[in-house]
Amino acid sequence: MSSSPPPGWYRDPSYPLTERWWDGSAWTDHRRQPDQPVPLPAQPRPPKRPGRTKVIALAATGAVLVAGAVTGGVLVLGGDGDGGQETRTAPTAPSSGGTESPSPTAPSSSPSGSGAGGDASVVVDDLNGITFPVLDGWTDGADADEDAVLVTDGTYDCPGDDGLCRSGWVYSRTVAQSDETSPKALAENDIEDAANDAYDRDDLDRRPYNGITGHEVVGSGSVAVAGRAGYFVRWRVTTDVGPGGYVQSLVFPSSVGSEAPVLVRFAVDAGDDGPPVGDIDRIVRGIRAIGDEKTGGGVGSSLGPR
Repeated sequence: MSSSPPPGWYRDPSYPLTERWWDGSAWTDHRRQPDQPVPLPAQPRPPKRPGRTKVIALAATGAVLVAGAVTGGVLVLGGDGDGGQETRTAPTAPSSGGTESPSPTAPSSSPSGSGAGGDASVVVDDLNGITFPVLDGWTDGADADEDAVLVTDGTYDCPGDDGLCRSGWVYSRTVAQSDETSPKALAENDIEDAANDAYDRDDLDRRPYNGITGHEVVGSGSVAVAGRAGYFVRWRVTTDVGPGGYVQSLVFPSSVGSEAPVLVRFAVDAGDDGPPVGDIDRIVRGIRAIGDEKTGGGVGSSLGPR
């Protein structure tokens, strides 16, 4: 006797702001907007000036990401550092066809939450409708007068051209004015620019590490971010001087506005003086939609129906 929930509209697990039709045994391609809309942030702050990144495009609106159904668990290929990989699955009722089914008590309205206003442990990106966790050793980029959402504490003399370097930073941008909407394609297309901006040349055309001498792909794959289906690519880069480091391009659809893709770039120095590379995964797991603390995700998280 099947324990599957009856046919009906349930919250789409990959895109929580929409509802999707469950036919009693499997998800269909039919989606709809819920009856109760989710309010957008009242006063989104404008994006900061471009920093060391070559921004794909900055805008509050842009291409709408249209993604198909994502089912099953996600296996991430990265194996470097202490990654902190884990599987995060929500309770499900198995169906007779072996496909995860929605919970029969799943709410049919849009998600809601208490939000993160006033929480000193997070940095709020109003434009993209997400928050970032502030880990030990990291701080708000705005507090450090940097064009970044997060940076590591302190600076050091760059080993190449004159200047000050940081051992870690995180940027977030909205992708607009692009015909490409696939998170996988956008992440794969961005990773080389992300590496060059972090470890080759800075805005003043200086070479803090005398340039990149090589790279290795150490991770890539699907990933759940703030309840959305995204994709990441991670490189380990070597430099002419200095320890080199890890760079990552992560793309996922925004939960606000036009749902344009969000690009998040990470860079952390390798070696004993840099932050743990696992901080990248911990930050990804801690990204949340504003007002919904339950829409987490991260490396190794399940993207299957809940």
